[in-house]
Amino acid sequence: MKILVTGATGLIGRHLCMSLKGEGHTVIALSRAPEKARGLDADEILKWDSMSLPPSEALSGTEAIVHLAGEPVADRRWTDEQKKRIRDSRVITTRNIVTGIRDASKRPAVFVSASAVGFYGERGDETLDESSAAGQGFLSEVCQEWEREAAAASELEVRTAIVRIGVVLSPDGGALKRMLTPFKLFAGGPLASGRQWFPWIHIRDVTGILRHALINPVSGPINAVAPECVTNAEFSRALGRALHRPAFMPTPEFALRMVFGERADVLLMSDRVIPKVATDTGYSFQFPGLAQSLEDLLG
Repeated sequence: MKILVTGATGLIGRHLCMSLKGEGHTVIALSRAPEKARGLDADEILKWDSMSLPPSEALSGTEAIVHLAGEPVADRRWTDEQKKRIRDSRVITTRNIVTGIRDASKRPAVFVSASAVGFYGERGDETLDESSAAGQGFLSEVCQEWEREAAAASELEVRTAIVRIGVVLSPDGGALKRMLTPFKLFAGGPLASGRQWFPWIHIRDVTGILRHALINPVSGPINAVAPECVTNAEFSRALGRALHRPAFMPTPEFALRMVFGERADVLLMSDRVIPKVATDTGYSFQFPGLAQSLEDLLG
């Protein structure tokens, strides 16, 4: 199958391209800077300014699209300008991809678009599956707009799956890599009360669920989170054990707010998300448990 991947140079994109190539698919990647996409496992890398329509040659003969492009939400303080970048990099780019699908001489059969568990907002101890209502707050609002743009592809008779991704664990980047330094320095521990739910997932299961959505008749939202949901305190203790370090140094909420501002919402939000659609449609998790995942990721 010929598959177009946006956001191919990101953490998930690189792993997905490698996995798809390993299965024998033809992978076409879109990137703002193809010259910087070193080592990317793709048959072709095309330049794309995500604020414009995708190049027509990218869609020519394409049978499926995986859309992962988006500004990272946790890397910079949320100024008004940064919040606009976060929104536009998801909402406008998705609109442009769907417009490209609409204008294509032959439309792809499948469109898999990323979203995030931020869709659910702050929900405390409530158990959340794909049928749960949207929440409130900046991240939820962005995800709702993002998903509306993606869902427009289904009106073009293109099977559309929207993958709500949790906290991705990988030694190559993302949340886990940022956590390692304080733990290795004996300064690791839970954030604030630690009671907030932490919807994590192993990088190989993220790519697995994306591939599952590509080749199986899955439509609508699908949560990409591990079956074993844990609290932030439980995650901290498990990471401490994996690193043979203590995990008793909590970071107070006021300190997180002082350092990160509104962006601290990403760290403090509680979402007890379960992967109902993934399991109901036959996806088998490679790493369903946290201890096993950390052992694999940290060696």
